[in-house]
Amino acid sequence: MRGYTVRADTGLCQGHQLCQGEAPDVFGFDEDGDVVVMLEEHPAESRRTDVQTAVRYCPAFALSIEED
Repeated sequence: MRGYTVRADTGLCQGHQLCQGEAPDVFGFDEDGDVVVMLEEHPAESRRTDVQTAVRYCPAFALSIEED
């Protein structure tokens, strides 16, 4: 089974925090709550559906998944 890497473009992030709602163990936010912080760049396969949902619904298109 292939792994995957989650990427966040902090330059695009607008701080909506929808990603954190979908996968709070993968996505966090800086102290001001303005910019996404990656808590886990290589989440478990069991988290893939939630991570994909977070990527899909990011209104700023700041998140992506790269297959390893």
